[in-house]
Amino acid sequence: MRRFVLLVVAGSAVAAAGTLFAQTSHVGAPNWTPPKTAWGEPDLQGTWTNETITPFERPKHLADKPFLTKEEAADIERQAARQRDNADSAARPGDVGSYNQFWFDSGTKVVSSRQTSLVVDPPDGRVPLRPEAEKIKEEVDARNSDSFEFMSPWDRCITRGVPGGFFPAGYNNAYQILQTPGYVVIHYEMIHAARVIPIGRPHLPSTLRFWDGDSIGRWEGNTLVVDVTNYNGKGWIATNAAAGRIKGIPQSDELHVVERFTRADAQTIRYEVTIDDPKVYTRPWKVAIPLEREDGYMIYEYACHEGNRAVEGVLRAGRAKEGGQR
Repeated sequence: MRRFVLLVVAGSAVAAAGTLFAQTSHVGAPNWTPPKTAWGEPDLQGTWTNETITPFERPKHLADKPFLTKEEAADIERQAARQRDNADSAARPGDVGSYNQFWFDSGTKVVSSRQTSLVVDPPDGRVPLRPEAEKIKEEVDARNSDSFEFMSPWDRCITRGVPGGFFPAGYNNAYQILQTPGYVVIHYEMIHAARVIPIGRPHLPSTLRFWDGDSIGRWEGNTLVVDVTNYNGKGWIATNAAAGRIKGIPQSDELHVVERFTRADAQTIRYEVTIDDPKVYTRPWKVAIPLEREDGYMIYEYACHEGNRAVEGVLRAGRAKEGGQR
């Protein structure tokens, strides 16, 4: 049986200037020296997963609270366990509860830092959307069954995007990292994508545009920095099963993404991404996701196109609705 793992990671109210994890130094081992590859680069290789019940954006009632107390974290975890175990619905006759959730794995714990959101900047933990971007989202949602063009790239089995592929979904949140001299490869379990990141070369000409942009890596000490440009403007930052309020908001061709991968200890990579798209957001914003090493995790093929009947079904339902059929 395939194993599905979900991790959403926490964020904190971190000022835009300053190191992201300065306030979360307990994430990873202090003064830890990462292993090196045979050619002398920090070794990020392995299979990594991320699962947690920490939300992508900070809930509004926690706007001024970047961290949970130990007691608050424990209470949230107990509530999540009750929901999974169907304890809250067992007393309601006819309520089948969560019986169909066996194939989801959304985690059981908040992140170890007890941060209250995955978004770490702006300080309120909320994505700084432009009003016009939210309007586009509403229009796209309303026309979902009009045409495949209004469906997410994930629904269409194209891509979960960069950086969207690192935003936790309901399952298949595993990543295998491989390194060779001059390249880093990230194999995403979801949609079975392999992303090849050259190290040290310039970006391709701006006339060449891609769904996932053009990724170029460089090393800054023990951190792999990946600069991503040349997006074609057709993708979405977050897809239909990941990242809450920004689901369904298309990105523009001005999107610029900077990712940082830092080996924090033997079991953890700190993943940080800054997202800048002036046509969609009022300012750049930042997300942080700890990746946990899991050597025993088995990544199986995600045969998206082969099993994808959703697009046909959604469009058929739209035509039936237009015709007044039931």
